[in-house]
Amino acid sequence: MIPIRVPLVTALATAVLTTGTVGCAAPAAPVSGSGAPAPASGAPASAATPAASGGTPTAGANGAPASAGTSTPPRPASATAPRVPAGTTAAYMVVDRVTGKATLSRNAHARFRSASVVKILIALDYLESREAGAEIPSGDRALLARMLRSSDDDAATSFWGRGGQGKIIYRMARRAGLRDSGPPPAGKPGFWGYTALSVSDVVRTYRYLLDHARPANRALILGHLRAATECASDGFDQYFGIPRAVPRPWAVKQGWSGYGTVPAVPCSGAAGASPPAGGASGPASTPAPARTPAPGTVRLTPPVDLSRPVLHTTGLAGKGDRLILAVLTLQPAGSSYRDSAARLTTLAKQVYLAGRPG
Repeated sequence: MIPIRVPLVTALATAVLTTGTVGCAAPAAPVSGSGAPAPASGAPASAATPAASGGTPTAGANGAPASAGTSTPPRPASATAPRVPAGTTAAYMVVDRVTGKATLSRNAHARFRSASVVKILIALDYLESREAGAEIPSGDRALLARMLRSSDDDAATSFWGRGGQGKIIYRMARRAGLRDSGPPPAGKPGFWGYTALSVSDVVRTYRYLLDHARPANRALILGHLRAATECASDGFDQYFGIPRAVPRPWAVKQGWSGYGTVPAVPCSGAAGASPPAGGASGPASTPAPARTPAPGTVRLTPPVDLSRPVLHTTGLAGKGDRLILAVLTLQPAGSSYRDSAARLTTLAKQVYLAGRPG
């Protein structure tokens, strides 16, 4: 594990409209999941906030796209809208792969720093850039397993450097049709965890993986995501959000940053299970026809918040990977990891219940 520290933020943070409160950034704690050590004399981190947490979930009523290429139908009258905790900035989306529609969406294009969620893009870029059928070196297979199952930062740093750092994001934007993502800030090219992502682009990434990636690469990545370990390589418990809120089967990639390099309460859970025989399983029901991803673009603005802690849960759920779920959050400054995980798990459960098909 590489010790990672984020410079103190000395500039005033952008005011963030939350549920009845105004949040502001505080000096950041040492960060795990940003990708590389910050220079000791580093400049103040950017503190632009992706989006306000206030408002209501997007339902396509204003005519704007509410998801990655689809509109969001109105939620059933019986569904309860998820409640974003005070002081938390959140974006979320649920997509039903059978209909091809987003069933729930909020702040779809707000940009967050990715933390370890970017590791899916790193793995896809490495595998899809190789010649079809080429054997993967055993050492790289081991790195992929550690990076995807246990969110190993050293493994991610290895692939990030070999792939040309931010060039990975440009290539994957073109492949997967990403619209909101961008590489880390120019002064921090080694910080893969400072990649900018939106919840819409996370959904596009999973759609690319499921519908367009080479079958062997899809099986390898999903096999590891289905076998995500409870304890990450850095000792943090990564069973928050989807793993605690959604019934199996699921496959997940989590992200966290801003909670130090060592957890205050070390994870004591199991090391994780082996992937299912045969790797990924196909949908039990026929999904909507896959569309060729539109050419993607890379965005360099607005900058993402590098000061407040982030906690993200993303993945697939249901028989045949029917649902794509993603919840990205900026947590209140100074939050503990345990409290943040509890808030996100509660929100993820509400998102799942409100977004799952009737």
